[in-house]
Amino acid sequence: MKIADILTGKKILIWGYGREGKSTEHFIIDHNIDCEYDIFEGKYEDIDCDKYDIIVKSPGIKCHEDNIKFTSQTELMLAQFAKNIIGITGTKGKSTTASMLYTTLRNCGVDCVLVGNIGRPCLERYDEIKDDTTIVYEMSCHQLAHAKASPKIAVLLNLYEEHLDYYDTMERYKNAKFNIFRYQRVTDTFIVNEEIDLDIPVNARKVVMSDKNLAKDFFLKLRGIHNQYNANVVYYIATKCFGLDEKEVTKYIESFEGLPHRMERLGEIDGVTYYDDSISTICQSAIQAVESIENIGTIIIGGMDRGIDYQILCDYFEKNTKVNVICMYASGEKIYDMLSGRENLYMCNNLVEATNKAKEITKSGQACVLSPAAASYDHFKNFEERGDLYKHTLGL
Repeated sequence: MKIADILTGKKILIWGYGREGKSTEHFIIDHNIDCEYDIFEGKYEDIDCDKYDIIVKSPGIKCHEDNIKFTSQTELMLAQFAKNIIGITGTKGKSTTASMLYTTLRNCGVDCVLVGNIGRPCLERYDEIKDDTTIVYEMSCHQLAHAKASPKIAVLLNLYEEHLDYYDTMERYKNAKFNIFRYQRVTDTFIVNEEIDLDIPVNARKVVMSDKNLAKDFFLKLRGIHNQYNANVVYYIATKCFGLDEKEVTKYIESFEGLPHRMERLGEIDGVTYYDDSISTICQSAIQAVESIENIGTIIIGGMDRGIDYQILCDYFEKNTKVNVICMYASGEKIYDMLSGRENLYMCNNLVEATNKAKEITKSGQACVLSPAAASYDHFKNFEERGDLYKHTLGL
């Protein structure tokens, strides 16, 4: 059903008036949809739900109620374009994988757009979509939280402990992610990491992939085994689902430059190479960052404490004592206390101080990476601002 038909004649509440809320309003106006709508920024308990037929909830608004009237831009897009959509989610790697897939498909001549949790809100791209347009859709847990539809091709890259400040429990977080395949049909495709325990039925054709046993080894411009895994997912979709030429697909995957703040090589100062992995918000990504750099000398970690268990990260650094570990902010204090007594361990008050400490202690010929294993929101607007400050402090 077309989005306009879903909204026509309805009394609508746009809950949240950030980028996505504003674009929902613009969509209604620009497409002359005959409906009534209100805009609300407040708590769920202050909404008179009986007044509305549809509540378009912006992602990120914390609400564990599962009101049948809730919808979102993501669900509206799925209602009209599910057969066109490749949905990609996971705790880590979804932006890189979605961007790599979009770039590869586009370069191979596929009419496609990139939407979702990267770039512009999806309804802003609506008028670019034709019947045969492929929609590469990066889907966050927040966008999937209340979804009652799933895409034709769904990808669940990985699943780690994350966003517990929002979901309170890992079970709630997992259930949000599982919506990407929960409503698929038998003719659909579901690509999933073998390590994920699927405790609900899978209706679609299931393709199991592993970062431990990769089908193909690429000469990537991106570092890390996790990016080899992401590339294998892209390769499978492009060659098996779209039937594209294997050599062409490989060429475009290997030419992909990557995204800012994701193991981004910033440059070299006094023989030390600096990397920005500010996107890192979990233990596994910080470990992957260290493992991806052969000459790693220093890692800067820490940020907002969201209740994540840092034991796996501390166990890793207890065994890898040669790497300088510079801690900062609330989660950094927790990690510092857990690693108490370890050699090459430092505590700094903020990112500027931590960056200067890294410049002081990292030896020529080594590398330093900012990979915080924590969210940025208590001190920065987002991870991009955090990465930009790191780069500015370095003078790169």
